[in-house]
Amino acid sequence: MSKRLKLHLAYAALLGALSSCDATPPPVAVAPLAVNLPTPRADAMVLIPAGAFIMGSEKLDTENKAREFGYSQPWYVDEHPQRTLSLPAYYIDQFEVNNDAFAKFMLSSGRGNPKLLSEQIAKQPPAWAHEPVANIVWQYAYDYCAWAGKRLPSEAEWEKAARGTDGRDYPWGNIWDAKRANAGGGSGVMPVGSFANGVSPYGVHDMAGNVSEWVQDWYQAYPGADFNSQRYGETHKVVRGGGWGGIGHYAVPYFYRTSFRDYEQPSRAFNDIGFRCAQGGRR
Repeated sequence: MSKRLKLHLAYAALLGALSSCDATPPPVAVAPLAVNLPTPRADAMVLIPAGAFIMGSEKLDTENKAREFGYSQPWYVDEHPQRTLSLPAYYIDQFEVNNDAFAKFMLSSGRGNPKLLSEQIAKQPPAWAHEPVANIVWQYAYDYCAWAGKRLPSEAEWEKAARGTDGRDYPWGNIWDAKRANAGGGSGVMPVGSFANGVSPYGVHDMAGNVSEWVQDWYQAYPGADFNSQRYGETHKVVRGGGWGGIGHYAVPYFYRTSFRDYEQPSRAFNDIGFRCAQGGRR
Protein backbone atom coordinates (compact mmCIF):
# COMPACT_ATOMS: atom_id res chain seq x y z
CA MET A 1 0.00 0.00 0.00
CA SER A 2 1.68 3.14 -1.15
CA LYS A 3 0.53 5.85 1.24
CA ARG A 4 -1.37 5.60 4.51
CA LEU A 5 -2.37 7.86 7.33
CA LYS A 6 -0.73 7.66 10.75
CA LEU A 7 -2.25 5.41 13.40
CA HIS A 8 -4.83 6.82 15.78
CA LEU A 9 -2.75 7.32 18.92
CA ALA A 10 -5.45 6.25 21.36
CA TYR A 11 -6.20 3.00 19.63
CA ALA A 12 -2.55 2.28 18.92
CA ALA A 13 -1.95 2.62 22.65
CA LEU A 14 -4.79 0.21 23.35
CA LEU A 15 -3.36 -2.52 21.16
CA GLY A 16 0.13 -1.59 22.24
CA ALA A 17 -0.83 -2.76 25.70
CA LEU A 18 -1.09 -6.24 24.25
CA SER A 19 1.65 -6.52 21.66
CA SER A 20 3.72 -4.61 19.17
CA CYS A 21 1.97 -3.78 15.90
CA ASP A 22 5.33 -3.92 14.15
CA ALA A 23 5.90 -7.65 14.71
CA THR A 24 3.78 -10.64 13.76
CA PRO A 25 2.49 -12.31 16.94
CA PRO A 26 2.59 -16.08 17.36
CA PRO A 27 -0.56 -18.06 16.50
CA VAL A 28 -3.04 -18.53 19.32
CA ALA A 29 -3.00 -22.09 20.63
CA VAL A 30 -6.64 -22.35 21.65
CA ALA A 31 -9.51 -24.40 20.31
CA PRO A 32 -11.99 -22.55 18.09
CA LEU A 33 -14.90 -21.15 20.07
CA ALA A 34 -18.35 -19.99 19.08
CA VAL A 35 -18.68 -16.23 19.35
CA ASN A 36 -21.56 -15.29 21.64
CA LEU A 37 -21.87 -11.52 21.56
CA PRO A 38 -24.44 -9.27 23.22
CA THR A 39 -24.78 -7.32 19.98
CA PRO A 40 -26.78 -9.67 17.71
CA ARG A 41 -25.41 -8.21 14.49
CA ALA A 42 -21.77 -8.72 15.38
CA ASP A 43 -21.54 -12.38 14.35
CA ALA A 44 -24.19 -12.38 11.60
CA MET A 45 -23.16 -14.22 8.44
CA VAL A 46 -24.56 -14.18 4.92
CA LEU A 47 -24.78 -17.19 2.60
CA ILE A 48 -23.10 -16.64 -0.75
CA PRO A 49 -24.64 -19.23 -3.10
CA ALA A 50 -22.54 -21.58 -5.20
CA GLY A 51 -21.94 -20.54 -8.79
CA ALA A 52 -19.96 -18.37 -11.15
CA PHE A 53 -19.13 -14.69 -10.95
CA ILE A 54 -16.97 -12.20 -12.84
CA MET A 55 -13.61 -11.55 -11.16
CA GLY A 56 -11.12 -8.84 -12.05
CA SER A 57 -11.45 -6.18 -14.72
CA GLU A 58 -10.33 -5.25 -18.20
CA LYS A 59 -10.04 -1.53 -17.50
CA LEU A 60 -6.96 0.50 -18.51
CA ASP A 61 -5.49 3.65 -17.03
CA THR A 62 -5.80 5.61 -20.28
CA GLU A 63 -5.49 8.96 -18.46
CA ASN A 64 -2.34 7.89 -16.60
CA LYS A 65 -3.89 8.66 -13.23
CA ALA A 66 -1.47 6.35 -11.45
CA ARG A 67 1.42 8.66 -12.27
CA GLU A 68 -0.64 11.71 -11.29
CA PHE A 69 -1.19 10.22 -7.83
CA GLY A 70 2.37 9.02 -7.42
CA TYR A 71 1.99 5.29 -8.03
CA SER A 72 4.85 3.19 -9.33
CA GLN A 73 2.66 0.81 -11.34
CA PRO A 74 -0.30 1.53 -13.63
CA TRP A 75 -3.79 1.26 -12.27
CA TYR A 76 -5.96 -1.80 -13.07
CA VAL A 77 -3.15 -3.99 -14.46
CA ASP A 78 -3.06 -6.34 -11.46
CA GLU A 79 -6.80 -6.97 -11.99
CA HIS A 80 -6.16 -8.45 -15.44
CA PRO A 81 -7.30 -10.66 -17.00
CA GLN A 82 -10.97 -10.55 -16.14
CA ARG A 83 -12.35 -14.05 -15.91
CA THR A 84 -15.38 -16.06 -14.86
CA LEU A 85 -14.73 -18.06 -11.72
CA SER A 86 -16.99 -20.58 -10.00
CA LEU A 87 -17.04 -20.98 -6.22
CA PRO A 88 -18.89 -23.40 -3.93
CA ALA A 89 -21.35 -21.95 -1.42
CA TYR A 90 -19.83 -20.28 1.64
CA TYR A 91 -20.71 -17.83 4.39
CA ILE A 92 -19.16 -14.43 5.00
CA ASP A 93 -19.59 -12.00 7.88
CA GLN A 94 -22.31 -9.49 7.13
CA PHE A 95 -20.33 -6.82 8.97
CA GLU A 96 -16.68 -6.06 9.57
CA VAL A 97 -15.43 -7.46 12.88
CA ASN A 98 -15.99 -4.76 15.48
CA ASN A 99 -13.97 -3.68 18.50
CA ASP A 100 -16.33 -5.35 20.96
CA ALA A 101 -15.92 -8.75 19.32
CA PHE A 102 -12.18 -8.39 18.91
CA ALA A 103 -11.72 -7.33 22.54
CA LYS A 104 -13.50 -10.51 23.66
CA PHE A 105 -11.07 -12.52 21.57
CA MET A 106 -8.05 -10.75 23.03
CA LEU A 107 -9.24 -11.30 26.59
CA SER A 108 -10.30 -14.90 25.98
CA SER A 109 -7.07 -15.89 24.27
CA GLY A 110 -4.95 -14.51 27.11
CA ARG A 111 -2.88 -12.09 25.05
CA GLY A 112 -1.15 -9.29 26.86
CA ASN A 113 -2.26 -7.92 30.21
CA PRO A 114 -6.03 -8.51 30.72
CA LYS A 115 -6.26 -5.93 33.51
CA LEU A 116 -4.59 -3.24 31.44
CA LEU A 117 -6.67 -4.11 28.38
CA SER A 118 -9.91 -3.97 30.38
CA GLU A 119 -8.94 -0.57 31.75
CA GLN A 120 -8.21 0.75 28.27
CA ILE A 121 -11.49 -0.60 26.90
CA ALA A 122 -13.43 1.06 29.71
CA LYS A 123 -12.04 4.44 28.65
CA GLN A 124 -13.40 4.20 25.11
CA PRO A 125 -16.59 6.06 24.07
CA PRO A 126 -19.75 3.94 23.61
CA ALA A 127 -19.59 4.05 19.80
CA TRP A 128 -16.14 2.45 19.87
CA ALA A 129 -17.57 -1.01 20.57
CA HIS A 130 -19.47 -1.01 17.28
CA GLU A 131 -16.71 0.43 15.11
CA PRO A 132 -14.61 -1.97 13.02
CA VAL A 133 -11.39 -3.07 14.61
CA ALA A 134 -8.28 -1.71 12.90
CA ASN A 135 -4.57 -1.23 13.60
CA ILE A 136 -4.02 -4.98 13.66
CA VAL A 137 -1.50 -7.09 11.77
CA TRP A 138 -2.65 -9.87 9.45
CA GLN A 139 -1.88 -12.62 11.97
CA TYR A 140 -4.31 -11.16 14.49
CA ALA A 141 -7.07 -11.23 11.87
CA TYR A 142 -6.20 -14.83 11.01
CA ASP A 143 -6.16 -15.89 14.66
CA TYR A 144 -9.45 -14.17 15.48
CA CYS A 145 -11.22 -16.03 12.69
CA ALA A 146 -9.76 -19.36 13.87
CA TRP A 147 -10.84 -18.60 17.43
CA ALA A 148 -14.37 -17.91 16.17
CA GLY A 149 -14.48 -21.21 14.25
CA LYS A 150 -14.13 -19.38 10.96
CA ARG A 151 -11.34 -18.30 8.61
CA LEU A 152 -10.27 -15.32 6.54
CA PRO A 153 -12.03 -15.17 3.17
CA SER A 154 -10.07 -15.79 0.02
CA GLU A 155 -9.65 -12.89 -2.35
CA ALA A 156 -12.14 -14.48 -4.74
CA GLU A 157 -14.71 -15.04 -1.98
CA TRP A 158 -14.40 -11.44 -0.86
CA GLU A 159 -14.88 -10.13 -4.40
CA LYS A 160 -17.93 -12.28 -5.16
CA ALA A 161 -19.58 -11.22 -1.89
CA ALA A 162 -18.93 -7.58 -2.79
CA ARG A 163 -20.00 -7.49 -6.44
CA GLY A 164 -22.42 -10.35 -7.02
CA THR A 165 -22.59 -12.09 -10.37
CA ASP A 166 -23.03 -9.15 -12.74
CA GLY A 167 -19.49 -7.74 -12.52
CA ARG A 168 -20.53 -4.43 -10.96
CA ASP A 169 -17.88 -1.85 -10.10
CA TYR A 170 -19.23 -1.01 -6.64
CA PRO A 171 -21.32 -3.06 -4.22
CA TRP A 172 -24.45 -1.08 -5.14
CA GLY A 173 -23.91 -0.76 -8.92
CA ASN A 174 -21.65 0.80 -11.54
CA ILE A 175 -21.87 4.48 -10.58
CA TRP A 176 -19.83 5.88 -7.72
CA ASP A 177 -21.92 7.44 -4.94
CA ALA A 178 -20.02 8.83 -1.95
CA LYS A 179 -23.23 8.83 0.09
CA ARG A 180 -23.24 5.03 0.08
CA ALA A 181 -19.87 4.52 1.79
CA ASN A 182 -17.63 5.94 4.49
CA ALA A 183 -14.99 7.12 2.06
CA GLY A 184 -12.82 10.20 1.97
CA GLY A 185 -14.69 12.06 4.68
CA GLY A 186 -11.77 12.52 7.02
CA SER A 187 -13.83 11.74 10.13
CA GLY A 188 -12.42 8.25 10.74
CA VAL A 189 -14.23 4.97 11.12
CA MET A 190 -17.96 4.72 11.71
CA PRO A 191 -20.00 1.97 13.37
CA VAL A 192 -20.36 -1.07 11.13
CA GLY A 193 -23.49 -1.08 9.01
CA SER A 194 -23.88 2.70 8.96
CA PHE A 195 -24.54 2.74 5.20
CA ALA A 196 -27.52 0.46 4.59
CA ASN A 197 -27.88 1.90 1.08
CA GLY A 198 -24.39 0.71 0.17
CA VAL A 199 -24.76 -3.02 0.72
CA SER A 200 -23.69 -5.64 -1.80
CA PRO A 201 -26.19 -7.74 -3.80
CA TYR A 202 -26.10 -10.28 -0.96
CA GLY A 203 -26.67 -7.71 1.77
CA VAL A 204 -23.06 -7.53 2.97
CA HIS A 205 -22.16 -4.17 4.52
CA ASP A 206 -19.13 -1.88 4.22
CA MET A 207 -17.41 -3.63 1.34
CA ALA A 208 -16.48 -0.19 0.07
CA GLY A 209 -15.12 2.23 2.64
CA ASN A 210 -15.02 2.27 6.44
CA VAL A 211 -11.97 -0.01 6.76
CA SER A 212 -10.30 -1.98 4.04
CA GLU A 213 -9.88 -5.66 4.87
CA TRP A 214 -7.18 -8.29 5.14
CA VAL A 215 -7.92 -11.48 3.18
CA GLN A 216 -6.17 -14.85 3.11
CA ASP A 217 -4.21 -14.56 -0.14
CA TRP A 218 -0.71 -13.44 -0.91
CA TYR A 219 -0.53 -10.70 -3.52
CA GLN A 220 0.04 -12.72 -6.70
CA ALA A 221 -0.64 -12.37 -10.42
CA TYR A 222 -3.95 -13.72 -11.70
CA PRO A 223 -3.73 -16.76 -14.01
CA GLY A 224 -2.85 -15.62 -17.54
CA ALA A 225 -1.75 -12.13 -16.48
CA ASP A 226 0.81 -10.32 -18.62
CA PHE A 227 1.82 -7.80 -15.91
CA ASN A 228 4.48 -8.70 -13.37
CA SER A 229 4.63 -6.59 -10.22
CA GLN A 230 7.79 -6.49 -8.15
CA ARG A 231 5.55 -6.97 -5.10
CA TYR A 232 4.10 -10.27 -6.27
CA GLY A 233 5.11 -13.28 -4.23
CA GLU A 234 4.81 -14.22 -0.58
CA THR A 235 5.74 -10.84 0.85
CA HIS A 236 2.47 -8.88 0.78
CA LYS A 237 -1.06 -9.92 1.71
CA VAL A 238 -4.01 -8.71 -0.33
CA VAL A 239 -6.16 -5.96 1.20
CA ARG A 240 -9.64 -5.34 -0.20
CA GLY A 241 -12.42 -2.76 0.01
CA GLY A 242 -10.88 0.69 0.40
CA GLY A 243 -10.65 2.43 3.78
CA TRP A 244 -12.39 5.48 5.17
CA GLY A 245 -9.50 7.65 4.01
CA GLY A 246 -9.34 11.28 4.81
CA ILE A 247 -7.22 13.22 2.39
CA GLY A 248 -5.99 13.21 -1.17
CA HIS A 249 -6.13 10.07 -3.26
CA TYR A 250 -8.05 8.09 -0.64
CA ALA A 251 -11.24 9.82 -1.79
CA VAL A 252 -10.79 8.69 -5.41
CA PRO A 253 -13.49 6.17 -6.47
CA TYR A 254 -10.84 3.92 -8.03
CA PHE A 255 -9.88 2.63 -4.58
CA TYR A 256 -13.41 1.54 -3.65
CA ARG A 257 -14.18 -0.65 -6.66
CA THR A 258 -15.06 -4.29 -6.02
CA SER A 259 -12.16 -5.50 -8.19
CA PHE A 260 -9.53 -3.18 -6.71
CA ARG A 261 -6.54 -5.01 -5.22
CA ASP A 262 -4.44 -3.40 -2.54
CA TYR A 263 -1.59 -5.06 -0.69
CA GLU A 264 0.43 -4.69 2.47
CA GLN A 265 3.14 -6.48 4.40
CA PRO A 266 1.36 -8.74 6.90
CA SER A 267 3.49 -7.50 9.81
CA ARG A 268 2.25 -3.92 9.43
CA ALA A 269 -0.90 -2.35 10.88
CA PHE A 270 -2.89 0.73 9.88
CA ASN A 271 -5.92 2.62 11.13
CA ASP A 272 -7.87 1.88 7.95
CA ILE A 273 -7.29 -1.89 7.68
CA GLY A 274 -9.57 -4.35 9.47
CA PHE A 275 -11.16 -7.62 8.39
CA ARG A 276 -14.17 -9.93 8.32
CA CYS A 277 -14.34 -13.74 8.40
CA ALA A 278 -15.75 -16.50 6.19
CA GLN A 279 -16.89 -20.07 6.83
CA GLY A 280 -17.51 -23.18 4.75
CA GLY A 281 -16.71 -23.47 1.04
CA ARG A 282 -13.06 -23.75 0.18
CA ARG A 283 -10.16 -21.42 -0.54
